[in-house]
Amino acid sequence: MITQKIVNAITYDVIGCAIEVHKELGPGLLESVYEKCLAHVLQENGMKVECQKKVPINFRGLELDADLRFDILVEDLIVLELKAVQEILPIHEAQLLTYLKLLEKPKGILINFNCTNIYKEGQKTFVTEHFRNLPKGN
Repeated sequence: MITQKIVNAITYDVIGCAIEVHKELGPGLLESVYEKCLAHVLQENGMKVECQKKVPINFRGLELDADLRFDILVEDLIVLELKAVQEILPIHEAQLLTYLKLLEKPKGILINFNCTNIYKEGQKTFVTEHFRNLPKGN
């Protein structure tokens, strides 16, 4: 059974993997490079990873193909939106929140690799009602 505690533990591991990638590569590369490296490190750590899959949009019963794609989905629970930008903008947060809503996932992490320290300034975590509805766990 998936619990908040399990999702939080995966989140901790994901952020650790992002820090590992950032330490090795540093800032200044393209988002696609960080995505490939992070996906590789996550898989090395035994996590199930999906990259660049389409996000379905159902509008009034119509399945629309808007070609929206998430960056990484970890363990079918946590959506990662990766950036390599000067600063995180509200539109980046809105993008991740939209993916979380459409995919009905409990948690998302916005990670900006163009920073000095991923843990302190390079990541922001979001939870949804799906997270709040999970049992807390032990």
